[in-house]
Amino acid sequence: MRLWRRLRVHYTPKHGSWLNQAEIEISLFSRQCLGKRRIPDLALLQRESHAWNRQMNGARVRIDWKFSRMDAQTKFGYKKNHFRRSET
Repeated sequence: MRLWRRLRVHYTPKHGSWLNQAEIEISLFSRQCLGKRRIPDLALLQRESHAWNRQMNGARVRIDWKFSRMDAQTKFGYKKNHFRRSET
């Protein structure tokens, strides 16, 4: 319960693209920065995470999306100009 009080919950769309980016970033951080190590205290975790973040930002690492807009239209059956204004 103490941990929950420290978190700020942001309600977001289920399929939001920035949310996917955040999940990918957390996964990369977990695997590349932390690995299988256990960090004994908050100060060391902050130092490690800041160093990893500086390295990733310095290298200008980007997410290479494989799912294009055309792929989405095909998969989800979107049609061009399918949406129209309501009559009200």
